[in-house]
Amino acid sequence: MTQANDIVIVSGVRTAIGTFNGSLKHTHQHDLGAAVIREAIARAGIAPQDIDETIVGNVGQIAESGFIARICQLRAGIPQESTAYSVNRQCGSGLQALADGMMQLQSGQAEVVVACGTENMTQLPYYLRKARDGYRMGNGELEDGLISVLTWPEGPYHNGITAENVAQRFGITREAMDDFAWSSQQKALKAIAEGRFREQILALEVPDSKKATRLFATDEHPRDTPREKLATLRPAFKADGVVTAANSSGINDGAAALVMMTRQQAEKRGLTPRMRIRGWAVAGCGAEIMGFGPSPATRRLMDRLNIDVQSIDLIELNEAFAAQALAVMNDLRLDPARVNVNGGAIALGHPVGASGAILPVKLMYEMARSGARTGLVTMCIGGGQGISMLFEREGA
Repeated sequence: MTQANDIVIVSGVRTAIGTFNGSLKHTHQHDLGAAVIREAIARAGIAPQDIDETIVGNVGQIAESGFIARICQLRAGIPQESTAYSVNRQCGSGLQALADGMMQLQSGQAEVVVACGTENMTQLPYYLRKARDGYRMGNGELEDGLISVLTWPEGPYHNGITAENVAQRFGITREAMDDFAWSSQQKALKAIAEGRFREQILALEVPDSKKATRLFATDEHPRDTPREKLATLRPAFKADGVVTAANSSGINDGAAALVMMTRQQAEKRGLTPRMRIRGWAVAGCGAEIMGFGPSPATRRLMDRLNIDVQSIDLIELNEAFAAQALAVMNDLRLDPARVNVNGGAIALGHPVGASGAILPVKLMYEMARSGARTGLVTMCIGGGQGISMLFEREGA
């Protein structure tokens, strides 16, 4: 039964996902965010001045990106009288932007919110940690800011090690991981070939050479690698490990944005909602097995809504690593036929702060295409958390 205070999504759009040092390497994450915000507003059929709050999920809030939400907002053409802020829940940042938007609307702080996730991992800088105080003698160390973002400092260990821990603890084999990764690639390639992503992607003009430009409108990370070749790849994070580059998500660039409001506001403005948010939840787990986070988060959400996870039609489970995706699927007893039907982050990529906004956009268009009634987005979070959000298609 619908209610006037239901939180609904009236539009959503994403960029194509760029691979590391790929088509988006020269496009700042501010411009990626601004582009999808501008387009989401246009697709909603409202004006920029109708936006009360802009919430931007982003992990690489470094240097000028400390102002990222305000910059994205203003570059999108939203008036300066409107407000903006950013959120950082690591890999769940984009989805947390939607959750924050929901709370803004429920509390009456805003009537119309745009939630965005944007990330350009390619452009994350290198650091000279001791440059401010000076290097007295000897060689200095240049630190890769990208690796730092992907490393749990309390270990310290790379997130890839947590995938190794998950594989060991939950009995996930290398063969199962490679099978899962290959399947993700094949589903993504099929979806691209069939044009399933075409409507949800905003084509961007990107540099092609020093003077020429081209339109970037197709996810470029998928690889049609033969299944047998995956077994020949070396472990990426420890010598005797099972996690490889092929059964891990990519390092990527991209953005997505969604316009949200109450059902009452949508009706008042003559807008047609695409889907509504039923609820969301976060949960913690050990940082050493951070990839397992979607399981307790989803259980908490299902308990809160009194819903059986088996009844959900479509699930977008972020594939940070095949190991953690399989562990979560096994624990929740998810039907593989309902999970990541158009491929996941192993194939399409994982621009960390943007993925939580990209997945709801993917879900929204797939629910409309397939006629699915309910859909779940669930993600692991570096440091040991998970976040889940349940959606229901309007008119279902």
